[in-house]
Amino acid sequence: MRILLITPYYAPDLGPSAPLFTMLCEELVKLGHEVSVIAAVPHYPTGKVSAEFRGKLIQHEKRNGVNVTRVWVPSVNRANLKQRFLTFICYQVLATLVGMKNHYDVLIVSNPALETGLPFLVLSVIRQKPVIYSIHDIYPDVGIRLGVFRHKVIIKLVECIEYFCINRATYVRVLSEGFRKFLRSKGVPDSRLVLIWDWVDTNLIKPLPRINQFSKHWGLNNSFVVMYAGNIGFSQDLEQVIEAAKLLAKHSEILFVFVGDGANKQNLEKMAKKKALSNVKFIPFQPRKLLPLVLASADISLISLKKGISNDSVPSKCFSILASSRPIIASVDKGSDTWNLINRAKCGICVEPETPKALADAVLNLYYDKNYRMQLGKNAREYVINHHSHIIAAQKFHKIIHPLIK
Repeated sequence: MRILLITPYYAPDLGPSAPLFTMLCEELVKLGHEVSVIAAVPHYPTGKVSAEFRGKLIQHEKRNGVNVTRVWVPSVNRANLKQRFLTFICYQVLATLVGMKNHYDVLIVSNPALETGLPFLVLSVIRQKPVIYSIHDIYPDVGIRLGVFRHKVIIKLVECIEYFCINRATYVRVLSEGFRKFLRSKGVPDSRLVLIWDWVDTNLIKPLPRINQFSKHWGLNNSFVVMYAGNIGFSQDLEQVIEAAKLLAKHSEILFVFVGDGANKQNLEKMAKKKALSNVKFIPFQPRKLLPLVLASADISLISLKKGISNDSVPSKCFSILASSRPIIASVDKGSDTWNLINRAKCGICVEPETPKALADAVLNLYYDKNYRMQLGKNAREYVINHHSHIIAAQKFHKIIHPLIK
């Protein structure tokens, strides 16, 4: 069966969905499918295209059995919304042109439609091919909450494009119960909604020693490390983590570590410097091959999302942390999917957003109770293996794809 995936982000790109789709495609190949991908050249998280991928309009490679085509996009500043739109347009036009030359039986298209709407229209609707639309955030709602979409005309346009894809998809893959409930309220029938939780490579990310090459290189061996690793953007509410660090400044052995880059990193660095916090450390974004060591270098891993952001989704980094067997402190909305997941897995402590005192107290709770930390980490690993492996996810996709081919 010939499957064509349309997504801007594919390994070695560092976008959050890139490793997910890479694992999925490679596992679908093992299940006997012929899989092709049309992605943009790697440019996340900075918006700058990696040097080795510059200068060519179209690039092809065979990667672990998957036929990967990468199309050109310009290097831009991701913090500039207009420049990001230019990237979206370039990717969609070129992906559509390349896709028209492909032979395929079924499409998988990632959202938002702002990035993939044109290839969805041409390669699925016009060519009358079945399509699975994979939703990773609810648009335009997430953009409204973040203040990205402010004008009514823009909001309406984004909504129209997104629901055009949702309403015409053969199936809509959602990653949480919250997504399913929301789309059901918008009139999408249950028969077209498929819940497939995000997944993680539990062979790559596994429990490793706390003292390792990465922790040694960055001077983390002699500290109790509270780590946030991932995109340092505006939706994460990491300012409250800085405030929690300030509250714990007298505990010199506790070090708050930020690993990654993003649009809000400079603001956080300035905030920490202004408060003269010696217990905060920033480390650049690391290659994916180092992720197991990065996560292993934490005594506690953090998940943080602004109020209202976490209601309907679970950050993909959550599953990587579970796989690393580290306890989680999550600052997320009470009753959200992330909150419920952590309580269900018995793998961490949840506090509500914008409560740095509660966050600091949770850190101290785990700092003083090593046995509790170890038990939470053990629970995390067991849960992710049983529920969120990439093999399980691929089998679920295979199950819904197979009947689509007449």
